[in-house]
Amino acid sequence: MANTKSSKKDMRRSARKRAINTSVKSALKTYVKKVRVVAATGEVDATKSALVSAVSALDKAAQRGVIHKNQAARRKSRIAKAANKAAAAKAKA
Repeated sequence: MANTKSSKKDMRRSARKRAINTSVKSALKTYVKKVRVVAATGEVDATKSALVSAVSALDKAAQRGVIHKNQAARRKSRIAKAANKAAAAKAKA
């Protein structure tokens, strides 16, 4: 347990940050899942809008330091690839 006043304050601060970061990470997972679900249905317009919101959320999280910038780039690449694959399948059919 923390002894000094500053270390107690650090613990409070890190607890607040941990709570915020957890909620942001959870929201990111939801955005990515929405893109994958909508891409599976084959709706191109809905997929594009879901992709835009997911990319924006990933960029914000990386900018704030919640996730690493390379992780954000990797996730964006993977969901864009899934969205493009779904759009190509829709165009073929």
